[in-house]
Amino acid sequence: MAPSAQQGPLPAVRRLVLADFRSYPALDLCLDAGPIVLTGENGAGKTNLIEAISLLSPGRGLRRAELAECARIGGPGTFAVSVEVATRDGLIQLGTGTEAQPDGTLLRRYRLNREPIPSIRGFADHVRVVWLTPAMDSLFAGPAGDRRRFLDRLVLALDAEHGSRVNALERALRNRNRLLEDGQQDRWLDAAEREIAELGVAVAAARQQTIAHLSRVITATKDASPFPFAELMLKGEIEELIGSRPALEVEEVYRRLLRQNRARDAAASRTLIGPHASDLLVRHGVKQADAARSSTGEQKALLVGLVLAHARLVAVLSGIAPFILLDEIAAHLDAARRQALYERLAGLQAQVFLTGADRAAFAGLEGRATILKVVPGQVLPA
Repeated sequence: MAPSAQQGPLPAVRRLVLADFRSYPALDLCLDAGPIVLTGENGAGKTNLIEAISLLSPGRGLRRAELAECARIGGPGTFAVSVEVATRDGLIQLGTGTEAQPDGTLLRRYRLNREPIPSIRGFADHVRVVWLTPAMDSLFAGPAGDRRRFLDRLVLALDAEHGSRVNALERALRNRNRLLEDGQQDRWLDAAEREIAELGVAVAAARQQTIAHLSRVITATKDASPFPFAELMLKGEIEELIGSRPALEVEEVYRRLLRQNRARDAAASRTLIGPHASDLLVRHGVKQADAARSSTGEQKALLVGLVLAHARLVAVLSGIAPFILLDEIAAHLDAARRQALYERLAGLQAQVFLTGADRAAFAGLEGRATILKVVPGQVLPA
């Protein structure tokens, strides 16, 4: 399938090439720049296609899958994803995949215009990606850890270094836990807690800053949005200090708290205070009620509104309109809300990928989107 001359938002995926990725032995798919609707039966491979695009962003993609899980069953155990993207500076090629090592492990590789680059951070100069999946539908009523990961994904779309800081913080916390378990001397714990405080305050500050930016976008657009607006707050001891005190002072307070709570943390076998234990609180702004107490449909509408506001924020702060990946988006949305969503997406000037089993749910996009049918291992015109 060759792309048409259709004009649309930039950046835009114009070609997607897969090798041994999930259910695809091989795929070479050319795309128009406008909205892309992927329909087909459950298990046909619709989500696999947008997951491949999500791998252009830092992290493990929209499924948070391990590298080995992305390789095709029955294949060589490695995979490759290549994407040609139309940008204002012309066509660029972004590639990622895995390479088997002698010890049997997989190493992820990255290429920009077919030249190796050391990390995925180089992609952030060209593309940003945001998404919404069915797994996120229970976000507001689920555990706090899910909401922290959701928030970190929002931050990561704005700051490609955030993931490295979060991972470093997790390693530092595990190190402190081991030191406490082994009964190590104070000097070792002091060093570990100094590292935790520096990383923890940086992580918490990035989260707070993203929430502040996002809240401003939500406030500015809530009257025109067809979706209920969300009120956001980050709850945690360290987060409460940020904004009212200098970062170095907050680090000192955090170090003091860690030292004071060594006995308690040793008994619990984990560090009990810090950004790793914070929670993102979300309220239904119209009803002034906790999002967790809202109906399933209301929670879905709140989540859609949040993701669209975040997409707008990413475009404003980065100068790059993000790819928007909406997996099974029609679930829990009535016909009026679906139509409102399609109109809202058109105003974002971003390339959107939508998946769903029922083509009729996308009737509002007929004539405005490329509609494709996904069958096992193939993508066909609908």
